[in-house]
Order: sequence, then structure tokens, then C-alpha cells
Amino acid sequence: MSVRHPDAVYVLPVRGDAPLGAEALTYLRGLVRELAVVVVDGSHDAVRSANARALPDAVRHVDAPAPRPGCNGKVLGVRRGLEASGEARVVVADDDVRWDPATLDAALRLLDDVDLVRPQNVFDPAPWHARWDTGRSLLNRAVGGDWPGTLVVRRAALPPHGYAADVLFENLELVRTVRARGGRERVARDLLVRRVPPTVRHFWRQRVRQAYDSHAQPGRLLVELAVAPLLVAAAVRRRGRRATLAVAAASVVLAEVGRRRGDGARAYPASAALWAPVWLGERAVCAWLALGYRAAGGVPYAGTRLRAAATPPRRLRRTVGLAA
Repeated sequence: MSVRHPDAVYVLPVRGDAPLGAEALTYLRGLVRELAVVVVDGSHDAVRSANARALPDAVRHVDAPAPRPGCNGKVLGVRRGLEASGEARVVVADDDVRWDPATLDAALRLLDDVDLVRPQNVFDPAPWHARWDTGRSLLNRAVGGDWPGTLVVRRAALPPHGYAADVLFENLELVRTVRARGGRERVARDLLVRRVPPTVRHFWRQRVRQAYDSHAQPGRLLVELAVAPLLVAAAVRRRGRRATLAVAAASVVLAEVGRRRGDGARAYPASAALWAPVWLGERAVCAWLALGYRAAGGVPYAGTRLRAAATPPRRLRRTVGLAA
């Protein structure tokens, strides 16, 4: 089978209690017409065997490495996928990401000028909890750009081992590793990639874990930790309602800036910015819960406990940067 991008590979780590569904398999059947696909499967034996039978013949289906204490299984899966492939351009994606051919083509072409492309995700469909999380995405887009479930990177921009596995915020770790080696990143706010929303149960499980990611960004962490105390202090001085409304209004304005950046208004509905205060209220609480996990030795994640959100850039420049 000929593909449009013979020098590119899509690395997809999966780990599930049930085989890949019909919608995911249909997506992968279309994807292998565009580029090579490696599925790194960490599911238990019965599910892994079912996946092997159902996947298109063109997909390379490989076993994930055995879980290791203190390591992020998703990163271990990506590193196995890198070992099992040799293409120069790599798309790393979570199992809920759905690239379309035109956007994938545009992202791969951007690698002609940079070493890493960070697109942006849009939930589709958008039930209430997806709209809630979109508030976070828009606020991120207004500042440094959102963190999607997929990245596009030049293989040569990574060290031989890939990137560190003992961290929670694996996409930030990958980006920082590329930067530490002198690579250039493009935050492509105009490249909007569909993402399937999680179940409501999984959404609630993500709240504190996502807040823990901010431990890799001290400035952001301090702002998030400050929200709740500031509102409490204002309430004590009987200005709580006014302060709450002011913070909510400011978050909506900032989210609207994020919605409009990079032509995002074509994908994010006008009401999306109104969810920013809801997400901010959640983060004001979860930031402190995450801090408690940090004091207890790390946040639980997929059967292990991870203390580091990501490696500090200065430390990476001293290690992987020297190997560039």
C-alpha cells in the first residue's frame, strides 16, 4: 500500500480493558493510507490478541514494555514505538486524537522549518464536561498555547533514548527535551485536531492529575494556588462577591482572546469562553489537592506514583543538551 508520507510514522500507545472499538479501527484504517502506523499495546493478553486480529494488516502492532515503578507507561510506549520504526518524522498521539488528512499534511510540512509542531485540540462531540475542559484550553491558547494530546516531531531532534519516562507531564517533557537540544518549536494555534472527549468518570479522575502538571511550571502554579486564598481573603473583608465576579469576568475575557487566536473561532463556539470561570474554580481547589500529593511523594498514575511533573529545563540542558 502506498502512503502520502512515506518518511513519517504515527506512534500510538494504547492500554485498555476492552479491545479497540469500531470508530477507532475505522480511523486507523484511514490513517495507514497517509503514513506508517505503530500501535504499542500495553493491554492484557486477551485484549492485545483481539486488537492484533482487528487492526489493519498495514499497522505494526507491538507489545508495550513491562510497567516499571515510577515510570509513565505512555512514555515507555512511545519509546518502544520509536524503537520499532525508523521514519524521520514522528506523530505521537493519544488514543482519543483524530487527525484529518489535510491537517496532518499541514503539520508534517511545518517540520520543513521547525523541529516540533504543537497543534491544538478541539473536543468533538462536546458534552458538558468537554466544554468545561475547553475553558482550560482557551485560557492556555491565550498565553503560551494549549497542550494537546498529540505532537509532531523530527526524530533527529530527540536523543537516542527519546525522553524521560519518570514524569507525569509527558508532552511538556518531550518539548523541553527538543528545546534543550537546540530544537525549534512551533505552537500552531491554527492547526486544530479533533479529540474525542473522555467519559464523565475519566474526566473526574483527571482533575487533580492535570493540576499536578502545573508543578512543572512554577509561575503558573503560584497563580493557581493564589486564586482560592485571594477569594477567601476578599470574602472575609466582605468583598467576596465583587472579587469573585471580577475574577470570573477576567477569565472569560482571557478565554475569549484564546478562542480568537489562530482563527480558533471557526472551531470553538462563542459560548466556550463562558466555561473558563468553571474551570478556574476547579483548578483553585485541585491545585491545593495536587500540592498535598506532592508532599506525600507524588501523584498516583496508572498503577504507580510519579513525583516529577517534568524535568526542569536547566537540568535537561546539562544532560540531553550535551548529547546534541
